Amino acid sequence: MKVMILAAGLGKRMLPLTEHTPKPLLKAGGKPLIVYHLEHLQKAGFEEVVINTAHLGEQIETSLGDGERFGLRIQYSRENPSLETAGGIINALPLLGDAPFLVINGDVWSDLALATLQSCSKLVDGPYLAHLVLVENPSHHLGGDFILDRQHPLEKRRGSFLLRNKGRIPEPCTYTFGGISVLTPRLFDGFSAGSRPLAPILRTAIEAGNVSGQLHEGGWCDVGTPERLNELDQRLSSAC
Repeated sequence: MKVMILAAGLGKRMLPLTEHTPKPLLKAGGKPLIVYHLEHLQKAGFEEVVINTAHLGEQIETSLGDGERFGLRIQYSRENPSLETAGGIINALPLLGDAPFLVINGDVWSDLALATLQSCSKLVDGPYLAHLVLVENPSHHLGGDFILDRQHPLEKRRGSFLLRNKGRIPEPCTYTFGGISVLTPRLFDGFSAGSRPLAPILRTAIEAGNVSGQLHEGGWCDVGTPERLNELDQRLSSAC
């Protein structure tokens, strides 16, 4: 299974840190955020990675190169300007191929065992269009994103359930999308190239009953502000 790391965002909420450094290269625990992903991917047995770039993208390419030092093969999907999440994925589809692929946001950190997602390709290559990793709602996003429908477990994947869009009334099983997913190119059928977000496409697929998900109860952080980056830095530094 190939992997795409989304790394093209400007990181406006991280200013002034991202004025001269792309967000994926910001450090926590003495290491760039994107390097944690690469190390976890290599450990999990993945080999081929596509990284989309836009803002200060040349710094990412110079820093990571072809991936050899990480035990990976890295290709770059360059955008000018940034095409948002879905637009960036659609732009990179020629590099990703026809099979299901893993997508990871470049601005999250997680200790999820990524090897466990390899088997999700069978789900996504069959009746479903996407498999999302959800997490407990963080303090900055208490409303969550999607509902993990525990009334509809998927027998083929223990711990996986059908997803539902959240309604106006909060439900106990509403969780936050963790920025990690397995997608099939079929999810983007009918969408032309251009700038577009991923969330509306996912919600449409969920409404049609075509998306599964699982809950990750381990470590996770959305590094969306300097404050959260500092918190993660302290956490990882103290664990060393």
